[in-house]
Amino acid sequence: MATANQIKYRMGQAKKKLAKLNKEIASTKANIKKLEADVKKAKVAKPKKKAAAKKKAAPKKAKKAAKKGK
Repeated sequence: MATANQIKYRMGQAKKKLAKLNKEIASTKANIKKLEADVKKAKVAKPKKKAAAKKKAAPKKAKKAAKKGK
Protein backbone atom coordinates (compact mmCIF):
# COMPACT_ATOMS: atom_id res chain seq x y z
CA MET A 1 0.00 0.00 0.00
CA ALA A 2 1.17 3.53 -0.84
CA THR A 3 2.01 6.02 1.85
CA ALA A 4 0.35 9.43 2.14
CA ASN A 5 3.49 11.17 0.86
CA GLN A 6 3.64 8.93 -2.20
CA ILE A 7 0.00 9.69 -2.99
CA LYS A 8 0.60 13.44 -2.59
CA TYR A 9 3.62 13.21 -4.90
CA ARG A 10 1.64 11.37 -7.56
CA MET A 11 -1.19 13.91 -7.28
CA GLY A 12 1.30 16.73 -7.72
CA GLN A 13 2.74 15.05 -10.82
CA ALA A 14 -0.75 14.54 -12.26
CA LYS A 15 -1.64 18.21 -11.65
CA LYS A 16 1.53 19.33 -13.45
CA LYS A 17 0.71 17.08 -16.38
CA LEU A 18 -2.85 18.40 -16.48
CA ALA A 19 -1.66 22.01 -16.47
CA LYS A 20 0.74 21.28 -19.34
CA LEU A 21 -2.00 19.60 -21.36
CA ASN A 22 -4.41 22.49 -20.74
CA LYS A 23 -1.79 24.90 -22.13
CA GLU A 24 -1.34 22.70 -25.18
CA ILE A 25 -5.11 22.54 -25.72
CA ALA A 26 -5.40 26.32 -25.53
CA SER A 27 -2.64 26.82 -28.11
CA THR A 28 -4.17 24.17 -30.39
CA LYS A 29 -7.56 25.89 -30.22
CA ALA A 30 -5.90 29.18 -31.19
CA ASN A 31 -4.24 27.49 -34.16
CA ILE A 32 -7.55 25.96 -35.23
CA LYS A 33 -9.25 29.37 -35.16
CA LYS A 34 -6.45 30.84 -37.26
CA LEU A 35 -6.70 28.04 -39.81
CA GLU A 36 -10.50 28.36 -39.99
CA ALA A 37 -10.11 32.06 -40.73
CA ASP A 38 -7.64 31.22 -43.49
CA VAL A 39 -10.12 28.74 -44.98
CA LYS A 40 -12.86 31.37 -45.01
CA LYS A 41 -10.55 33.83 -46.77
CA ALA A 42 -9.62 31.19 -49.33
CA LYS A 43 -13.28 30.35 -50.00
CA VAL A 44 -14.11 34.01 -50.56
CA ALA A 45 -11.20 34.48 -52.96
CA LYS A 46 -11.78 31.23 -54.85
CA PRO A 47 -15.16 31.93 -56.58
CA LYS A 48 -13.85 35.15 -58.15
CA LYS A 49 -11.12 33.21 -59.92
CA LYS A 50 -13.55 30.52 -61.06
CA ALA A 51 -16.00 33.06 -62.51
CA ALA A 52 -13.25 34.61 -64.60
CA ALA A 53 -12.12 31.19 -65.79
CA LYS A 54 -15.65 30.20 -66.88
CA LYS A 55 -15.96 33.27 -69.09
CA LYS A 56 -12.69 32.49 -70.83
CA ALA A 57 -13.50 28.79 -71.18
CA ALA A 58 -16.30 29.37 -73.70
CA PRO A 59 -15.46 27.32 -76.82
CA LYS A 60 -14.75 29.26 -79.99
CA LYS A 61 -15.84 28.03 -83.36
CA ALA A 62 -12.97 27.04 -85.59
CA LYS A 63 -12.85 28.70 -88.97
CA LYS A 64 -12.98 26.39 -91.94
CA ALA A 65 -9.87 26.27 -94.04
CA ALA A 66 -10.34 27.98 -97.39
CA LYS A 67 -10.00 25.70 -100.40
CA LYS A 68 -7.30 26.62 -102.83
CA GLY A 69 -8.43 27.35 -106.37
CA LYS A 70 -7.80 24.76 -109.10
